[in-house]
Amino acid sequence: MPAQLYHIIAFLVSMTVVLWSTPVVKTLGLKSGRVDRPGDRKVHKRPMVRLGGVSIFAGTLTALAIVWWLGGFETVSPEKELEVWGVTLGGIAFFLIGLADDLFNLTPTSRLIMQTGVASLAWWLGEVRIEFLSVPFDGLVHLSWLSLPVTVFWLVGMVNAINWIDGLDGLAAGVSGIAAVVMLIVTLFMQQPAAAMIAAAIAGGALGFLRYNFNPAEIFMGDGGAYFLGFTLAGVGAIGLVKTTAVTAVLLPYLILAVPILDMSAVIVSRLSNGKSPFSADKRHLHHRLLKAGISQRLAVLFIYALTLWVGSLALAFSNFPSGGAYALGATMLLFYVGWQVWRIARIRN
Repeated sequence: MPAQLYHIIAFLVSMTVVLWSTPVVKTLGLKSGRVDRPGDRKVHKRPMVRLGGVSIFAGTLTALAIVWWLGGFETVSPEKELEVWGVTLGGIAFFLIGLADDLFNLTPTSRLIMQTGVASLAWWLGEVRIEFLSVPFDGLVHLSWLSLPVTVFWLVGMVNAINWIDGLDGLAAGVSGIAAVVMLIVTLFMQQPAAAMIAAAIAGGALGFLRYNFNPAEIFMGDGGAYFLGFTLAGVGAIGLVKTTAVTAVLLPYLILAVPILDMSAVIVSRLSNGKSPFSADKRHLHHRLLKAGISQRLAVLFIYALTLWVGSLALAFSNFPSGGAYALGATMLLFYVGWQVWRIARIRN
């Protein structure tokens, strides 16, 4: 069987499981009362089941298990196979932390301690590590003992970045799905089939979930889904791109995930500059600012999709992917058009 066919199978199986299981999870969530109720910071107007991450989790793991059973990992080296296990087991642990928060409302401190512990364990096992950083004008720098804090910061940071942008219908799922598709393309091009397999499964799960999560949403992914997507995307970047020794490859995961990274960074700086805790809830995120400017939920989400697709296309161009420059030009034109629509509507309503 052609190697790329396994990636297609992973994508389709994950999407199919999510499409089938999400209505079941929604029904069970409504019966058990596990819902997210409207509030001051909430955009939704009615109680919503917040356990949709269970479907994304189930779809991704089912897809990887089926591909494994079909022999899709037989050509992968033992080292790369262990890395897949590292990302998968870490994703399971982060999903359980998020699910516990969805069910029992954990404190921010307890969540951060557990996240840091799991990320540190993933590093200690040696499978999910960032060992190089790209320094301008100095090439690659080996991190040595700094690998631990850098890896933990990357993994925990991405988990919370995806969780924090999950503020509008379909936003986190769409951004994660787009980023996963770009990672799938780039990792295949960089000859990292094991990382690409995880990216394919994540892409199918996240994009399949949009069937029920895009505005008007029927269900939310909750912290379980956001934590799982955030860690797995960060893990794919760590094992599929950052472990290579090409300067451009080391930069690619940060570029592909630039939108949630920059949004989280801007919010943290804004909160700290106003003397607030970086974990305090407010409406400083990009999507909140777009809504405040009079932009509809759908257009705000589409604009952030366009931003994510644009930085992803830049990653394709920087990786020397064939016709990457043409894709970047097309994504730039799309971003310009959607951005013009946002500016026009904001000007009219203000």
